[in-house]
Amino acid sequence: MTQLPMLSDLAPQRFETPAILRKLTTASRHLAELKGVAASIPHQGILINTLGMQEAKDSSAIENIVTTHDELFRDDALPNVATNPAAKEVLRYRQALRIGFNAVRETSLITINHILAIQAELERNSAGFRKLPGTALKDGAGQTVYTPPQNPDTIVELMGDLERFINDDQVFDADPLIKMALLHYQFESIHPFYDGNGRTGRILNVLYLVQQGLLDTPVLYLSRHIVRTKADYYRLLQSTRDADTWEDWVLYMLGAVEQCAREGVAIVEAIRAALLDVKHRIRSQHRFYSQDLINNLFTHPYTKIETLERDLGVSRLTATRYLDALTANGFLHKQRIGRSNYYINIALNAILTGNAMQGGA
Repeated sequence: MTQLPMLSDLAPQRFETPAILRKLTTASRHLAELKGVAASIPHQGILINTLGMQEAKDSSAIENIVTTHDELFRDDALPNVATNPAAKEVLRYRQALRIGFNAVRETSLITINHILAIQAELERNSAGFRKLPGTALKDGAGQTVYTPPQNPDTIVELMGDLERFINDDQVFDADPLIKMALLHYQFESIHPFYDGNGRTGRILNVLYLVQQGLLDTPVLYLSRHIVRTKADYYRLLQSTRDADTWEDWVLYMLGAVEQCAREGVAIVEAIRAALLDVKHRIRSQHRFYSQDLINNLFTHPYTKIETLERDLGVSRLTATRYLDALTANGFLHKQRIGRSNYYINIALNAILTGNAMQGGA
């Protein structure tokens, strides 16, 4: 078993190489652009909810928990009707992200208790840190490639060091993006839980950027890049454990930030353009236009009558009339499961899935 070092024992100066500093500059610039573009969406719940589901889907796919956009959005709209287990597990990821985001917003900290709460929501258990030996990470052939710390006291000690690394800037004087890369490596290598380590670790990435003020809301999602480069991700994690190749790992993570920030800007700008277009067209065609209506339609890719009742404070009859009128005019597509109807925001769905669809029932 490889001895896992404390992060505080690393020298910050080793990450000041020309290659890292160049990549840090470009990653930081694109991340700042994403922060600015995201702030242009007046109702931040739109991005937290829709992009949160995108991240949940991709992060879960890394762990072979696979669902489609349709299953995911449908289960979100009709949780008591849809029964896809993978979709329900993915939606728990989004809820775990919300729990962490609220904790950071309230305390400006990421504590061990916050991390425990995130993992507990993901796994729906309160097992906490590993207390029994036997956990080992295997490759596709079933061969053990890494054995994380086995002693419960060591796990607690390493997690305490990680907590200080996250919250005390004096512990390690380096750019937050470099620190994010290091803390992600460390968390995955400690592997403190029996289950949910990968997804919890990816939630910590974006929460740390929010805590450090690099983002206002958790809208940078690295899981899509990790899905596309999964072999490199695991190879570089293991190489850092085996051969101390920290610099290569940091370069990979900075590249992920740059790429995902670029993509995030494009998605947010597309959502903003669609939102404004739909807003202006609904306002010109329907007397029942309201900003609350627009917020509802863009917070939920698939919405339902009860959601509109709640968000707009209208009767069921009125909510049904609104949604059917918007369907008739091509803004929504109406679907039915059993006795329940749900309504798809055609423009938003196309952005999130990359697939266009026709309006109407």
